[in-house]
Amino acid sequence: MHAQEVFDASQLNAPFAPDSKRRTRAFLRSRIIGLAARARRLSRMDYNSVGIRPQDLPYVPSPDHFRAANERLALIDREIVRRMRGLLRRWPHAGPQRVLLDIALVERELDRARRAFGLFFEVFAQRGSSFAPVLAAHDVVAMDCYDTVRHGAPGLLPRAILPPVSYMEHGYSPATMRRGAILSRLLGERNPFPIVRIPWDRDNPWQPVILHELSHNLQADMSIWNENKIAVARRVLGGSGDPRLASIYSRWHKEIFADLAALLLGGPAAAWGLAQFLAHPGPRALTFRPGVHPTGFLRVLLLTEMLRRMGFGIQAGRLEQVWRRLYDPSRFHRLPAFLLESAGSMIPTVVDEIAYQTRRNLAHRALADVISFRREDEEAIQCGKRRLIEGGLPDRSLPPRHMVSAASYALNSGLLPPTLLSQRVVARLAERHPPAPPTLSAAQAALAA
Repeated sequence: MHAQEVFDASQLNAPFAPDSKRRTRAFLRSRIIGLAARARRLSRMDYNSVGIRPQDLPYVPSPDHFRAANERLALIDREIVRRMRGLLRRWPHAGPQRVLLDIALVERELDRARRAFGLFFEVFAQRGSSFAPVLAAHDVVAMDCYDTVRHGAPGLLPRAILPPVSYMEHGYSPATMRRGAILSRLLGERNPFPIVRIPWDRDNPWQPVILHELSHNLQADMSIWNENKIAVARRVLGGSGDPRLASIYSRWHKEIFADLAALLLGGPAAAWGLAQFLAHPGPRALTFRPGVHPTGFLRVLLLTEMLRRMGFGIQAGRLEQVWRRLYDPSRFHRLPAFLLESAGSMIPTVVDEIAYQTRRNLAHRALADVISFRREDEEAIQCGKRRLIEGGLPDRSLPPRHMVSAASYALNSGLLPPTLLSQRVVARLAERHPPAPPTLSAAQAALAA
Protein backbone atom coordinates (compact mmCIF):
# COMPACT_ATOMS: atom_id res chain seq x y z
CA MET A 1 0.00 0.00 0.00
CA HIS A 2 1.03 3.60 -0.46
CA ALA A 3 1.95 5.76 2.51
CA GLN A 4 -1.22 7.80 2.25
CA GLU A 5 -3.26 4.65 2.77
CA VAL A 6 -1.75 4.28 6.23
CA PHE A 7 -1.99 7.86 7.48
CA ASP A 8 -3.00 11.37 6.58
CA ALA A 9 0.05 13.33 5.40
CA SER A 10 -1.23 16.42 7.20
CA GLN A 11 -0.38 14.65 10.44
CA LEU A 12 3.28 15.16 9.56
CA ASN A 13 3.05 18.95 9.71
CA ALA A 14 4.96 19.93 12.82
CA PRO A 15 4.37 23.21 14.68
CA PHE A 16 6.70 26.15 14.07
CA ALA A 17 10.12 25.82 15.73
CA PRO A 18 13.60 27.40 15.53
CA ASP A 19 15.84 26.32 12.63
CA SER A 20 17.73 23.52 14.47
CA LYS A 21 14.55 22.03 15.84
CA ARG A 22 12.84 22.44 12.48
CA ARG A 23 15.65 20.58 10.73
CA THR A 24 15.41 17.81 13.31
CA ARG A 25 11.65 17.59 12.84
CA ALA A 26 12.13 17.52 9.06
CA PHE A 27 14.63 14.70 9.46
CA LEU A 28 12.21 12.72 11.62
CA ARG A 29 9.38 13.48 9.20
CA SER A 30 11.40 12.00 6.34
CA ARG A 31 12.17 8.98 8.48
CA ILE A 32 8.48 8.44 9.16
CA ILE A 33 7.55 8.85 5.48
CA GLY A 34 10.07 6.16 4.55
CA LEU A 35 8.76 3.95 7.32
CA ALA A 36 5.17 4.36 6.16
CA ALA A 37 6.18 3.55 2.59
CA ARG A 38 7.25 0.10 3.77
CA ALA A 39 4.25 -0.53 5.99
CA ARG A 40 1.52 -3.01 4.97
CA ARG A 41 3.39 -4.29 1.92
CA LEU A 42 3.72 -7.83 3.32
CA SER A 43 0.22 -8.48 4.61
CA ARG A 44 -0.96 -11.13 2.14
CA MET A 45 0.16 -13.72 -0.39
CA ASP A 46 -1.57 -15.93 -2.92
CA TYR A 47 -0.77 -18.36 -5.71
CA ASN A 48 0.18 -15.62 -8.16
CA SER A 49 2.35 -13.65 -5.75
CA VAL A 50 4.55 -16.68 -4.99
CA GLY A 51 4.94 -17.57 -8.66
CA ILE A 52 2.78 -20.68 -8.91
CA ARG A 53 2.13 -21.75 -12.52
CA PRO A 54 -0.68 -23.98 -13.82
CA GLN A 55 1.67 -26.99 -14.04
CA ASP A 56 2.63 -26.54 -10.38
CA LEU A 57 -0.89 -26.90 -8.99
CA PRO A 58 -0.70 -30.68 -8.34
CA TYR A 59 2.13 -30.09 -5.87
CA VAL A 60 0.96 -26.95 -4.05
CA PRO A 61 -0.25 -26.86 -0.42
CA SER A 62 -3.96 -26.39 0.08
CA PRO A 63 -5.81 -23.07 0.07
CA ASP A 64 -6.24 -23.62 3.81
CA HIS A 65 -2.46 -23.41 4.26
CA PHE A 66 -2.40 -20.11 2.35
CA ARG A 67 -5.30 -18.84 4.45
CA ALA A 68 -3.52 -19.79 7.68
CA ALA A 69 -0.40 -17.93 6.54
CA ASN A 70 -2.46 -14.88 5.57
CA GLU A 71 -4.25 -14.86 8.92
CA ARG A 72 -0.88 -14.73 10.65
CA LEU A 73 0.31 -11.94 8.35
CA ALA A 74 -2.94 -10.03 8.94
CA LEU A 75 -2.45 -10.15 12.71
CA ILE A 76 0.99 -8.63 12.33
CA ASP A 77 -0.36 -6.06 9.87
CA ARG A 78 -2.98 -4.90 12.36
CA GLU A 79 -0.27 -4.35 14.94
CA ILE A 80 1.75 -2.36 12.39
CA VAL A 81 -1.28 -0.12 11.79
CA ARG A 82 -1.84 0.35 15.53
CA ARG A 83 1.78 1.25 16.16
CA MET A 84 1.91 3.55 13.14
CA ARG A 85 -1.19 5.44 14.20
CA GLY A 86 0.25 5.92 17.67
CA LEU A 87 3.45 7.28 16.17
CA LEU A 88 1.57 9.75 13.94
CA ARG A 89 -0.62 10.91 16.81
CA ARG A 90 2.30 11.64 19.12
CA TRP A 91 5.12 12.73 16.86
CA PRO A 92 4.22 16.42 16.31
CA HIS A 93 4.51 17.20 20.03
CA ALA A 94 6.73 14.42 21.41
CA GLY A 95 10.44 14.81 22.02
CA PRO A 96 12.86 13.33 19.49
CA GLN A 97 13.79 10.35 21.67
CA ARG A 98 10.15 9.38 22.15
CA VAL A 99 9.62 9.64 18.37
CA LEU A 100 12.65 7.42 17.76
CA LEU A 101 11.27 4.92 20.26
CA ASP A 102 7.88 4.88 18.51
CA ILE A 103 9.65 4.41 15.18
CA ALA A 104 11.60 1.48 16.62
CA LEU A 105 8.36 -0.15 17.78
CA VAL A 106 6.94 0.11 14.27
CA GLU A 107 10.21 -1.29 12.88
CA ARG A 108 9.90 -4.24 15.22
CA GLU A 109 6.50 -5.13 13.78
CA LEU A 110 7.79 -4.62 10.24
CA ASP A 111 10.60 -7.03 11.03
CA ARG A 112 8.06 -9.59 12.24
CA ALA A 113 6.11 -9.15 9.01
CA ARG A 114 9.24 -9.43 6.91
CA ARG A 115 10.38 -12.62 8.65
CA ALA A 116 6.96 -14.29 8.56
CA PHE A 117 6.33 -13.32 4.95
CA GLY A 118 9.81 -14.54 4.02
CA LEU A 119 9.27 -17.95 5.61
CA PHE A 120 5.84 -18.48 4.05
CA PHE A 121 7.04 -17.20 0.68
CA GLU A 122 9.93 -19.64 0.72
CA VAL A 123 7.67 -22.54 1.67
CA PHE A 124 5.05 -21.82 -0.99
CA ALA A 125 7.30 -20.52 -3.79
CA GLN A 126 9.36 -23.72 -3.82
CA ARG A 127 6.28 -25.47 -5.19
CA GLY A 128 6.95 -23.57 -8.41
CA SER A 129 10.44 -25.10 -8.72
CA SER A 130 11.94 -28.41 -9.81
CA PHE A 131 11.72 -29.55 -6.17
CA ALA A 132 7.92 -29.41 -6.18
CA PRO A 133 7.27 -33.13 -6.85
CA VAL A 134 9.59 -34.35 -4.10
CA LEU A 135 8.14 -31.83 -1.64
CA ALA A 136 4.64 -33.02 -2.50
CA ALA A 137 5.85 -36.60 -1.98
CA HIS A 138 7.03 -35.74 1.53
CA ASP A 139 3.68 -34.03 2.20
CA VAL A 140 1.96 -37.29 1.29
CA VAL A 141 4.15 -39.24 3.73
CA ALA A 142 3.27 -36.71 6.43
CA MET A 143 -0.46 -37.01 5.77
CA ASP A 144 -0.19 -40.80 5.90
CA CYS A 145 1.50 -40.63 9.32
CA TYR A 146 -1.32 -38.44 10.62
CA ASP A 147 -3.93 -40.75 9.08
CA THR A 148 -2.23 -43.67 10.83
CA VAL A 149 -2.84 -42.02 14.18
CA ARG A 150 -6.43 -41.20 13.22
CA HIS A 151 -7.00 -44.85 12.32
CA GLY A 152 -5.32 -46.17 15.46
CA ALA A 153 -7.01 -43.68 17.78
CA PRO A 154 -10.16 -42.22 16.21
CA GLY A 155 -10.97 -38.77 17.54
CA LEU A 156 -7.51 -38.13 18.97
CA LEU A 157 -6.51 -35.71 16.19
CA PRO A 158 -9.10 -33.25 14.89
CA ARG A 159 -9.80 -33.62 11.18
CA ALA A 160 -9.60 -29.87 10.77
CA ILE A 161 -5.93 -29.47 11.71
CA LEU A 162 -3.65 -28.67 8.81
CA PRO A 163 -1.11 -31.38 7.94
CA PRO A 164 2.62 -30.61 7.78
CA VAL A 165 4.16 -28.93 4.75
CA SER A 166 7.76 -29.57 3.67
CA TYR A 167 10.30 -27.20 2.20
CA MET A 168 13.99 -27.21 1.27
CA GLU A 169 16.65 -25.36 3.23
CA HIS A 170 20.31 -25.55 4.13
CA GLY A 171 21.32 -27.58 7.15
CA TYR A 172 22.83 -30.96 7.93
CA SER A 173 19.69 -32.74 9.00
CA PRO A 174 15.94 -32.51 8.53
CA ALA A 175 14.17 -30.50 11.20
CA THR A 176 10.66 -29.48 12.10
CA MET A 177 8.79 -26.41 13.27
CA ARG A 178 5.80 -27.57 15.26
CA ARG A 179 2.29 -26.18 15.05
CA GLY A 180 1.92 -23.31 17.48
CA ALA A 181 5.62 -23.23 18.35
CA ILE A 182 7.00 -19.78 19.12
CA LEU A 183 9.76 -19.28 16.57
CA SER A 184 12.75 -17.09 17.39
CA ARG A 185 13.37 -16.62 13.68
CA LEU A 186 9.93 -14.96 13.54
CA LEU A 187 10.56 -12.83 16.65
CA GLY A 188 8.14 -14.83 18.75
CA GLU A 189 5.40 -15.43 16.18
CA ARG A 190 3.60 -18.77 16.44
CA ASN A 191 3.77 -21.22 13.58
CA PRO A 192 0.27 -21.76 12.10
CA PHE A 193 0.97 -25.25 10.72
CA PRO A 194 3.82 -27.77 11.00
CA ILE A 195 6.73 -27.14 8.65
CA VAL A 196 9.34 -29.81 7.93
CA ARG A 197 12.72 -28.63 6.70
CA ILE A 198 14.52 -30.92 4.27
CA PRO A 199 18.20 -30.23 3.49
CA TRP A 200 18.90 -29.65 -0.18
CA ASP A 201 20.85 -32.89 -0.55
CA ARG A 202 18.47 -35.06 1.48
CA ASP A 203 15.39 -34.71 -0.69
CA ASN A 204 15.23 -38.36 -1.76
CA PRO A 205 12.28 -40.46 -0.56
CA TRP A 206 14.33 -43.09 1.27
CA GLN A 207 15.33 -41.06 4.32
CA PRO A 208 13.75 -42.72 7.40
CA VAL A 209 14.86 -39.71 9.43
CA ILE A 210 11.87 -37.87 7.92
CA LEU A 211 9.65 -40.21 9.96
CA HIS A 212 11.51 -39.03 13.08
CA GLU A 213 10.76 -35.38 12.26
CA LEU A 214 7.10 -36.08 11.57
CA SER A 215 6.90 -37.88 14.90
CA HIS A 216 7.89 -34.65 16.67
CA ASN A 217 4.80 -33.05 15.15
CA LEU A 218 2.62 -36.00 16.12
CA GLN A 219 3.84 -35.85 19.71
CA ALA A 220 2.96 -32.18 19.92
CA ASP A 221 -0.43 -32.54 18.21
CA MET A 222 -1.32 -35.53 20.42
CA SER A 223 -0.62 -33.28 23.44
CA ILE A 224 1.65 -35.75 25.21
CA TRP A 225 4.80 -33.62 25.26
CA ASN A 226 4.73 -32.69 28.95
CA GLU A 227 2.99 -35.87 30.09
CA ASN A 228 5.73 -37.94 28.49
CA LYS A 229 8.53 -35.88 30.04
CA ILE A 230 7.09 -36.16 33.54
CA ALA A 231 6.47 -39.91 33.17
CA VAL A 232 10.04 -40.57 31.99
CA ALA A 233 11.56 -38.56 34.83
CA ARG A 234 9.40 -40.34 37.42
CA ARG A 235 10.10 -43.82 36.01
CA VAL A 236 13.87 -43.33 35.75
CA LEU A 237 14.12 -41.81 39.21
CA GLY A 238 12.03 -44.60 40.69
CA GLY A 239 14.09 -47.28 38.95
CA SER A 240 17.53 -45.85 39.60
CA GLY A 241 17.20 -43.53 42.56
CA ASP A 242 19.58 -41.22 40.71
CA PRO A 243 18.24 -37.71 39.98
CA ARG A 244 21.08 -37.19 37.50
CA LEU A 245 19.75 -39.99 35.31
CA ALA A 246 16.19 -38.71 35.66
CA SER A 247 17.34 -35.28 34.51
CA ILE A 248 19.23 -36.61 31.48
CA TYR A 249 16.54 -38.97 30.21
CA SER A 250 13.77 -36.42 30.76
CA ARG A 251 15.75 -33.93 28.66
CA TRP A 252 16.12 -36.63 25.99
CA HIS A 253 12.46 -37.62 26.01
CA LYS A 254 11.43 -35.75 22.84
CA GLU A 255 14.16 -37.23 20.68
CA ILE A 256 13.68 -40.73 22.06
CA PHE A 257 9.93 -40.48 21.47
CA ALA A 258 10.49 -39.40 17.86
CA ASP A 259 12.96 -42.26 17.30
CA LEU A 260 10.63 -44.91 18.73
CA ALA A 261 7.60 -43.54 16.89
CA ALA A 262 9.63 -43.56 13.66
CA LEU A 263 10.21 -47.29 14.15
CA LEU A 264 6.48 -47.85 14.67
CA LEU A 265 5.83 -45.90 11.46
CA GLY A 266 8.56 -47.45 9.32
CA GLY A 267 9.71 -50.67 10.95
CA PRO A 268 13.28 -52.03 11.01
CA ALA A 269 14.24 -49.96 7.96
CA ALA A 270 13.74 -46.85 10.07
CA ALA A 271 16.10 -48.21 12.74
CA TRP A 272 18.83 -48.94 10.20
CA GLY A 273 18.30 -45.56 8.52
CA LEU A 274 18.52 -43.66 11.80
CA ALA A 275 21.65 -45.61 12.75
CA GLN A 276 23.26 -44.66 9.44
CA PHE A 277 22.40 -41.05 10.12
CA LEU A 278 24.00 -41.29 13.57
CA ALA A 279 27.16 -43.13 12.43
CA HIS A 280 29.92 -40.62 13.15
CA PRO A 281 33.52 -40.99 14.27
CA GLY A 282 33.91 -42.43 17.75
CA PRO A 283 34.72 -39.19 19.55
CA ARG A 284 31.34 -37.82 18.58
CA ALA A 285 29.25 -40.96 19.13
CA LEU A 286 30.88 -41.69 22.49
CA THR A 287 30.94 -38.17 23.93
CA PHE A 288 28.23 -36.93 26.25
CA ARG A 289 26.90 -33.44 25.53
CA PRO A 290 24.34 -31.72 27.72
CA GLY A 291 21.23 -31.08 25.68
CA VAL A 292 18.13 -32.69 24.21
CA HIS A 293 19.82 -35.21 21.88
CA PRO A 294 20.85 -38.57 23.33
CA THR A 295 24.47 -39.62 22.99
CA GLY A 296 24.78 -41.46 19.67
CA PHE A 297 26.10 -44.69 21.15
CA LEU A 298 23.19 -45.02 23.57
CA ARG A 299 20.65 -43.72 21.09
CA VAL A 300 21.03 -46.65 18.72
CA LEU A 301 20.89 -49.11 21.62
CA LEU A 302 17.49 -47.60 22.40
CA LEU A 303 16.50 -48.39 18.81
CA THR A 304 17.62 -52.00 19.08
CA GLU A 305 15.68 -52.42 22.31
CA MET A 306 12.60 -51.04 20.56
CA LEU A 307 13.05 -53.50 17.70
CA ARG A 308 13.10 -56.35 20.23
CA ARG A 309 9.92 -55.10 21.85
CA MET A 310 8.30 -54.89 18.41
CA GLY A 311 9.17 -58.55 17.75
CA PHE A 312 12.14 -58.08 15.42
CA GLY A 313 14.82 -59.65 17.59
CA ILE A 314 16.99 -60.86 14.70
CA GLN A 315 17.16 -57.38 13.15
CA ALA A 316 17.83 -55.92 16.60
CA GLY A 317 20.72 -58.33 17.18
CA ARG A 318 22.28 -57.59 13.82
CA LEU A 319 22.09 -53.83 14.28
CA GLU A 320 23.47 -53.99 17.81
CA GLN A 321 26.32 -56.20 16.65
CA VAL A 322 27.26 -53.68 13.97
CA TRP A 323 26.96 -50.77 16.36
CA ARG A 324 29.07 -52.32 19.11
CA ARG A 325 31.71 -53.26 16.57
CA LEU A 326 31.87 -49.61 15.46
CA TYR A 327 31.84 -48.22 18.99
CA ASP A 328 33.50 -49.93 21.94
CA PRO A 329 33.37 -47.83 25.11
CA SER A 330 35.89 -50.17 26.78
CA ARG A 331 38.50 -48.67 24.48
CA PHE A 332 37.38 -45.05 24.50
CA HIS A 333 34.49 -42.93 25.69
CA ARG A 334 33.64 -39.57 27.25
CA LEU A 335 30.46 -40.63 28.98
CA PRO A 336 29.68 -40.17 32.67
CA ALA A 337 30.29 -43.49 34.42
CA PHE A 338 26.85 -43.46 36.03
CA LEU A 339 25.21 -43.04 32.60
CA LEU A 340 27.15 -45.81 30.87
CA GLU A 341 26.98 -48.29 33.74
CA SER A 342 23.21 -47.90 34.12
CA ALA A 343 22.42 -48.18 30.39
CA GLY A 344 21.72 -51.92 30.58
CA SER A 345 18.79 -51.37 32.92
CA MET A 346 17.72 -47.86 31.94
CA ILE A 347 17.38 -48.43 28.19
CA PRO A 348 14.65 -51.12 28.50
CA THR A 349 12.96 -49.01 31.17
CA VAL A 350 12.86 -45.87 29.04
CA VAL A 351 11.69 -47.72 25.91
CA ASP A 352 8.91 -49.35 27.90
CA GLU A 353 7.84 -46.07 29.47
CA ILE A 354 7.72 -44.07 26.23
CA ALA A 355 6.30 -46.67 23.85
CA TYR A 356 4.35 -49.16 25.95
CA GLN A 357 2.92 -47.32 28.96
CA THR A 358 -0.47 -45.68 28.63
CA ARG A 359 -1.00 -41.94 28.57
CA ARG A 360 -4.05 -40.01 29.70
CA ASN A 361 -3.87 -37.77 26.63
CA LEU A 362 -3.89 -40.87 24.42
CA ALA A 363 -7.19 -41.89 26.05
CA HIS A 364 -5.34 -44.41 28.26
CA ARG A 365 -3.56 -46.08 25.37
CA ALA A 366 0.15 -46.50 24.73
CA LEU A 367 2.04 -45.15 21.74
CA ALA A 368 2.38 -48.71 20.41
CA ASP A 369 -1.42 -49.06 20.60
CA VAL A 370 -1.97 -45.90 18.57
CA ILE A 371 0.73 -46.63 15.96
CA SER A 372 1.24 -50.31 15.30
CA PHE A 373 3.78 -52.09 13.13
CA ARG A 374 3.21 -55.78 12.44
CA ARG A 375 5.25 -58.51 10.83
CA GLU A 376 2.85 -58.37 7.87
CA ASP A 377 3.83 -54.75 7.38
CA GLU A 378 7.50 -55.72 7.13
CA GLU A 379 6.64 -58.44 4.64
CA ALA A 380 4.78 -55.93 2.46
CA ILE A 381 7.76 -53.56 2.65
CA GLN A 382 10.13 -56.34 1.60
CA CYS A 383 7.81 -57.15 -1.31
CA GLY A 384 7.85 -53.48 -2.28
CA LYS A 385 11.65 -53.49 -2.15
CA ARG A 386 11.80 -56.47 -4.54
CA ARG A 387 9.46 -54.79 -7.00
CA LEU A 388 11.55 -51.64 -6.98
CA ILE A 389 14.73 -53.63 -7.60
CA GLU A 390 13.04 -55.47 -10.47
CA GLY A 391 12.16 -52.18 -12.13
CA GLY A 392 8.54 -51.92 -11.04
CA LEU A 393 6.66 -50.17 -8.27
CA PRO A 394 5.21 -51.45 -5.01
CA ASP A 395 1.54 -52.31 -4.89
CA ARG A 396 -0.62 -49.23 -4.44
CA SER A 397 -1.87 -50.66 -1.15
CA LEU A 398 1.55 -50.04 0.41
CA PRO A 399 1.15 -46.96 2.63
CA PRO A 400 3.38 -43.97 1.82
CA ARG A 401 5.25 -44.25 5.12
CA HIS A 402 6.15 -47.83 4.20
CA MET A 403 7.20 -46.70 0.72
CA VAL A 404 9.99 -44.81 2.48
CA SER A 405 11.17 -48.07 4.06
CA ALA A 406 10.90 -50.05 0.82
CA ALA A 407 12.88 -47.38 -1.04
CA SER A 408 15.51 -47.40 1.73
CA TYR A 409 15.96 -51.16 1.40
CA ALA A 410 16.07 -50.89 -2.41
CA LEU A 411 18.75 -48.20 -2.27
CA ASN A 412 20.86 -50.21 0.17
CA SER A 413 20.78 -53.20 -2.20
CA GLY A 414 22.96 -51.23 -4.63
CA LEU A 415 21.14 -52.88 -7.52
CA LEU A 416 19.59 -49.82 -9.18
CA PRO A 417 20.63 -46.23 -9.86
CA PRO A 418 19.61 -43.86 -7.03
CA THR A 419 18.28 -41.22 -9.45
CA LEU A 420 15.99 -43.71 -11.16
CA LEU A 421 14.77 -45.06 -7.83
CA SER A 422 14.05 -41.55 -6.59
CA GLN A 423 12.15 -40.56 -9.71
CA ARG A 424 9.91 -43.62 -9.60
CA VAL A 425 9.12 -43.42 -5.88
CA VAL A 426 8.55 -39.65 -5.95
CA ALA A 427 6.18 -39.99 -8.92
CA ARG A 428 4.17 -42.70 -7.14
CA LEU A 429 3.93 -40.72 -3.91
CA ALA A 430 3.15 -37.40 -5.60
CA GLU A 431 0.18 -39.05 -7.33
CA ARG A 432 -1.44 -39.28 -3.90
CA HIS A 433 -1.14 -35.58 -3.15
CA PRO A 434 -4.61 -34.12 -2.44
CA PRO A 435 -6.34 -32.88 -5.60
CA ALA A 436 -5.65 -29.25 -6.41
CA PRO A 437 -8.06 -26.73 -7.94
CA PRO A 438 -8.13 -27.36 -11.71
CA THR A 439 -6.93 -23.89 -12.71
CA LEU A 440 -5.05 -21.00 -11.21
CA SER A 441 -8.18 -18.85 -11.30
CA ALA A 442 -10.05 -21.57 -9.42
CA ALA A 443 -7.20 -21.77 -6.89
CA GLN A 444 -7.30 -18.00 -6.37
CA ALA A 445 -11.08 -18.13 -5.98
CA ALA A 446 -10.78 -20.94 -3.40
CA LEU A 447 -8.28 -18.85 -1.45
CA ALA A 448 -10.57 -15.83 -1.51
CA ALA A 449 -13.60 -17.84 -0.39
